[in-house]
Amino acid sequence: MDHLVSTRIAGDVATPRENNLSHYRQLANGNRHYWLGLELGERWTDEQDVLAVMAERVGVSDDAEHRHGQDTIDPELTVAALERLAARLRKAADGGQRVLFATGHPGGLLDVHRATAAALRAAGCEITVIPEGLQTEEGYVMQFADVAVLEHGATLWHTHSGDPMKAILTGLEREGRPLPDLVVADHGWAGYAGRHGVDSAGYADCNDPALFLAEAEGTVQVVVPLDDHVVSPRHYDPMTAFLLAEAGLA
Repeated sequence: MDHLVSTRIAGDVATPRENNLSHYRQLANGNRHYWLGLELGERWTDEQDVLAVMAERVGVSDDAEHRHGQDTIDPELTVAALERLAARLRKAADGGQRVLFATGHPGGLLDVHRATAAALRAAGCEITVIPEGLQTEEGYVMQFADVAVLEHGATLWHTHSGDPMKAILTGLEREGRPLPDLVVADHGWAGYAGRHGVDSAGYADCNDPALFLAEAEGTVQVVVPLDDHVVSPRHYDPMTAFLLAEAGLA
């Protein structure tokens, strides 16, 4: 927890309060960009209900009058979620399950997913290989270091969309191949997988409420609250080491 706070992965994070509240409001107003591949229907149309879930599961301030300035992620909640994710990874390892890794935040979380995939492969899991030739309106869906990503203009692309995961799962079904037993991801990759009925777990920032709402509803199994793009991706290394050690994969 000291490391999470000192690197601002949790604690006083860089995302300002006004940005968090703006995203909660956009989600509640039905802006699907903020639904992260999920189908929320009419269940979360009150911004205050969204804020209550985020206070409970992430540790942002529950004060509705706090509109600007610093907001927080509770490091105890981050660690507790990492422990729950570790338990799900252990289940995957013990069962030799098929696991798919994906990220819409390659500048921050790519190596977290890569290292976790390598550990599960070493433990006997099958890392799902995605079909070739997949694309969405944003770009090409490809796999880099065992992690599915979106490529656009010869660069790895930041995306909130669930369309890349939809392309992968429908592509696997079209080829008659089994779906993964578990998806470990973030953003819309995790959201759409859960919506499609696949066990889904992963990471989300305090300004991305949709996955935490899905966790509350049971659509996504585990969501780890953290700043998903801190100054250096290397700051995530001790967190990843903790996760793998808790899962018995180190």
